[in-house]
Amino acid sequence: MIKVLSGVWALLLGIVLIMLGNGMHSTLIGLRGGIEGFSATELAIVTSGYFLGFLSGATQSPKLIKRVGHVRVFAALGSFMSAGLISLPLLTEPWAWTLLRVLLGFCMSGIYVTAESWLNDASTNETRGKVLSAYMIAQSVGIIGAQGLLTLGDAATSALFIGASILVSISFAPILLSVTPTPAASVTRPMGLRQLFSSSPLGTIGILFLGAAYATQWGMGAVFGSQIELGADQIALFVAMLFVGALVLQYPIGWLSDRVDRRQLIFGCAAIGTAACGLGYLNLGGTYGLMAAAFVAGGVTTPLYALFLAYTNDFLSVEDMPAASGGLVFTFGVGAILGPLVTGWAMQRVDPYAFWLVLAATFAAIALYALFRMTQRAAVPVAETDPYLGVLPTASPLAVEAAGAWAADQAEASDDDKAASAG
Repeated sequence: MIKVLSGVWALLLGIVLIMLGNGMHSTLIGLRGGIEGFSATELAIVTSGYFLGFLSGATQSPKLIKRVGHVRVFAALGSFMSAGLISLPLLTEPWAWTLLRVLLGFCMSGIYVTAESWLNDASTNETRGKVLSAYMIAQSVGIIGAQGLLTLGDAATSALFIGASILVSISFAPILLSVTPTPAASVTRPMGLRQLFSSSPLGTIGILFLGAAYATQWGMGAVFGSQIELGADQIALFVAMLFVGALVLQYPIGWLSDRVDRRQLIFGCAAIGTAACGLGYLNLGGTYGLMAAAFVAGGVTTPLYALFLAYTNDFLSVEDMPAASGGLVFTFGVGAILGPLVTGWAMQRVDPYAFWLVLAATFAAIALYALFRMTQRAAVPVAETDPYLGVLPTASPLAVEAAGAWAADQAEASDDDKAASAG
């Protein structure tokens, strides 16, 4: 593993620094928005703006890279992102924040595409799985660490926003000084939604709802904490627990994924998520109960994303996997745009704890649909399923395609080994 990482350590370091800055600003939106008196609906629109930009960047960035090259795109997007982060405390109006968040989402998506294309180029079929896993861990560590950095300053000032901008700015140094231009990134045209739904109804519908749940957790978690008057340190811990849970539960759920009917596992994770959100709504354990609910709800969300990808691939040929991955990323993005809007409206009309109600309803919808699909299609034998790889929802279509290619290679290698043993 050390030998594998020796060639990509600078890229991974840069990704950790980028995620430190991006993770700080995402939570800061909720903290500073509360101080400025923004409503839950206004902050929901701001949150959705980020995912709108992210979805746009996923489709447009490969075209920009093809036109001017990786280095120029990476440097330009990094500059715009750094400027956008500094601008947030200077333009404390909902409309301005929405526009800036669209810009930040676009830049972040393009940065992912560029970095992931370099990682993909630096890995081989034998090392790709380990490199992608290390990349996903680097992202998670960065987001979790960002919440700790928030405790070092006051969201009412510009200091934390400037700190996030500095982290993003310096993150490009190890990356740009260690890589060389690679062939233009190319993302396969996404599969049409009708064909995607026909191939895997559960994968398509499930990942749409999951996009809503993920964006609600990441974008509205700090808003919820602010509105129930948690302290800044408690809000940072609350958001961190969402991602700590994902980091802890990713491996055991992935291990089970390769050994049981994935629909049952999807149902189980969604049911656990529903129960955790129900406990969060009841708030029986006070602050500790909220932290535990965040740990479990966040812990099942990220593995569910990888589960839906793997489950969909079980019904596809190797040639169709890249296009299907693009379709699933697009569907997830649509859900991510809509989820915060629904949550913000509910929090405005009911009370801040509607945050948990919307999440519980979303997980329940996934669980019920998984149960329904079990009655409509026979299970794929476990021996014939593709390997699970812990892809994060923040990954671009490029990383998802690379993960799918790795899974397909592993499946083919397994089939060859079985054929050789039988012979």
